[in-house]
Amino acid sequence: MKALVLSGGAGTRLRPITHTSAKQLVPVANKPVLFYGLESIAAAGITEVGMIVGDTAAEIEEAVGDGSKFGLEVTYIPQERPLGLAHAVLIAREFLADDDFVMYLGDNFIVGGIAALVDEFRAHRPDAQILLTRVPDPRAFGVAELDAAGQVIGLEEKPETPKSDLALVGVYLFTPAIHDAVRAIAPSWRGELEITHAIQHLIDARADVRSTVIKGYWKDTGNVTDMLEVNRTVLETVAHRIDGEVDERSELVGRVVLEEGARIVNSRIVGPVIIGSGTVVEDSYVGPFTSLAENCRVTDSELEFSIVLRDSSIRGVGRIESSLIGRHVEVTPTTGMPAAHRLVLGDHSKVQIRS
Repeated sequence: MKALVLSGGAGTRLRPITHTSAKQLVPVANKPVLFYGLESIAAAGITEVGMIVGDTAAEIEEAVGDGSKFGLEVTYIPQERPLGLAHAVLIAREFLADDDFVMYLGDNFIVGGIAALVDEFRAHRPDAQILLTRVPDPRAFGVAELDAAGQVIGLEEKPETPKSDLALVGVYLFTPAIHDAVRAIAPSWRGELEITHAIQHLIDARADVRSTVIKGYWKDTGNVTDMLEVNRTVLETVAHRIDGEVDERSELVGRVVLEEGARIVNSRIVGPVIIGSGTVVEDSYVGPFTSLAENCRVTDSELEFSIVLRDSSIRGVGRIESSLIGRHVEVTPTTGMPAAHRLVLGDHSKVQIRS
């Protein structure tokens, strides 16, 4: 069995972060979200991975390499532009050959991994197996309709009027039967080859399409709110570990991970928190569910429920919360008396200011 991991896409909902970084490499608890998926694939006993890459291919390849650090063998498959999940299957035909495979969206996060799901698929080997979860607003997802016996009878992609609250999770399991289906469908109104249409083609052909409703935690980390929520979930599982330096005037409360080379000076840290190597926190408060990447500096500030990427500094700005701060960012107070804000913002930024 092989894996097909989708790591292209523009990541428009995470802009401006994704103007300069692949969305799959935005870190959760200081580890790229893509790495959690690769680790889940390896834990399921799969070693051969085809990775669909687009405009951010160089960055993805630099981060993942040949896959050996995950126990995987990675083959990169370029996609000229995002043309749909079924298109990814279409262009990966040579790599996939006639093997069964799991398709995993690289920006998705599933607590507990996929080993049990892969084992179930291997045991029964339906033509396709989809994962579903109940969501409050299904209109942003592919949606499944089940009959009274729980059999999948229909799929819709981002419907205006959903027929159920069962959204497709970004993990699919297929036999080679899917290849005929992706060749049989036409592009949707979005101009994409939709995997929901390909699976519907299988259903219409009376193929064996099964579903599993997962009760565990799942998130599509496509926006800032979901990134922060996944970060919170992962940090809730960390074990207290102090490899850095903490001076006698500082206080650490709860589960705190302090990487080697990090320093805490005259500060209060309330976990769960992870602080990367080379990062210095001085005269500050860092509160629960915060991830500080490597080589950051936080001075005379308060920070809570946030993600800060590497090489960024926050100095003398009071309290920051519920924020995603990119790489090489400087956050500082203004000087002088005028009650004005000086902003340098990327496209699609959102700023909340208290006057």
